[in-house]
Amino acid sequence: KDGKSPNIQQLSGTLAVAVFTAALGSLQYGYSLGVINAPQKVKNTLLKGSFEEKKHPSVVMYWSLSVAIFSIGGMVSSFLVGFIGDFKGRVKGMLMVNVLAIAAGLLMGLSRMWKPHIMVITGRAVMGFYCGLTSGLVPMYIGEIAPKAYRGALGTLHQLAIVIGILLSQVIGLDFVLGNDEMWHVLLGLSGAPAILQSLMLPLCPESPRYLYILLGKEQEARRTTKKVWLINWSLNLLFLQLFVALMMHLSQQLSGINAIFYYSTAIFTKAGVGQPVYATIGVGVINTAFTLVSVALVDRAGRRTLTLVGLGGMCCCAVAMTVGLKFQNDYSWMSYVSMAAIFMFVSFFEIGPGPIPWFIVAEIFSQGPRPAAIALAGCCNWTSNFIIGMTFPYIQVGGGGRSSLCNAL
Repeated sequence: KDGKSPNIQQLSGTLAVAVFTAALGSLQYGYSLGVINAPQKVKNTLLKGSFEEKKHPSVVMYWSLSVAIFSIGGMVSSFLVGFIGDFKGRVKGMLMVNVLAIAAGLLMGLSRMWKPHIMVITGRAVMGFYCGLTSGLVPMYIGEIAPKAYRGALGTLHQLAIVIGILLSQVIGLDFVLGNDEMWHVLLGLSGAPAILQSLMLPLCPESPRYLYILLGKEQEARRTTKKVWLINWSLNLLFLQLFVALMMHLSQQLSGINAIFYYSTAIFTKAGVGQPVYATIGVGVINTAFTLVSVALVDRAGRRTLTLVGLGGMCCCAVAMTVGLKFQNDYSWMSYVSMAAIFMFVSFFEIGPGPIPWFIVAEIFSQGPRPAAIALAGCCNWTSNFIIGMTFPYIQVGGGGRSSLCNAL
């Protein structure tokens, strides 16, 4: 529109490169989410020394912090998404924040050179700060360059990249690959690897035409501002309604408990009596990825509202089945199969709608002006809920299943 930015809708090759490059940030986010769950050896190594001698509650608190610090970083940085996105643009913004990801990867990858627990926690905090930014910048950028007819499908690719990253971390985290005493630091350090590839590819990607139009089209921007002033009452009412919908969707995504599965699935499967819980966790990753692909195919046909309602309803039923199965598995051996099936179905329903849709729906329902601020608020809501789940789940499990079972699982 401004005569300087390319027409993205007509450049399918450029669009593919741009979406793939942006999604590398989402892949890195997913890898960082899942990597802390995969390697049991990491826990054993980090809990050596003084922590090993402490009583169980302190051990739970320490490990919960090492998991939840990731969400604290994301919660803080989510407020900066709009500022970073508008500071130099979406592409340069993603390029700038990659410095954080590379620094976090180095902190964790070199953690054996000093105090591992301090370096890992610091690295996780920095990585969380990066992921809080990229979880807003990526959907914003993809939503602004995507053709309207394919905006839903392309927006879902953010979530697809996340679940592929989770699955990748689970596979690489197997004991005979990198999830062992000798290589666990390499496993964690690889969290920053996608940032290097993305940094090399981002200069090839076009900037968002909408961003360029707002930045350079001063006369048109003034006209739109005048119209907004004339319709300020209607706009404010609509804005609050849109913001309420966006926040509720992000709250429902996280408070559904999905990240308890991602963070602690190995411990959950251990409690359920699974002989090789790490392979069951990988199975969750496979299901995760498969049903995200289903969402990609359905989101523009079935609609956002339908998939969200079906997904949340299915998750509710699966959560009940999961609870009943875990509660009565000691009385009836077949109940462990019920709880396992419920976990797999829970993840499936999540990825059909509640997983991918909240990330791109904010960019769809808000106009260009309030979009960065809305994405920042929604992201902060998401990361705050993520932190609450990651920090409190071990204590909830202690209260529900007894201290000894959780201690053995962790």
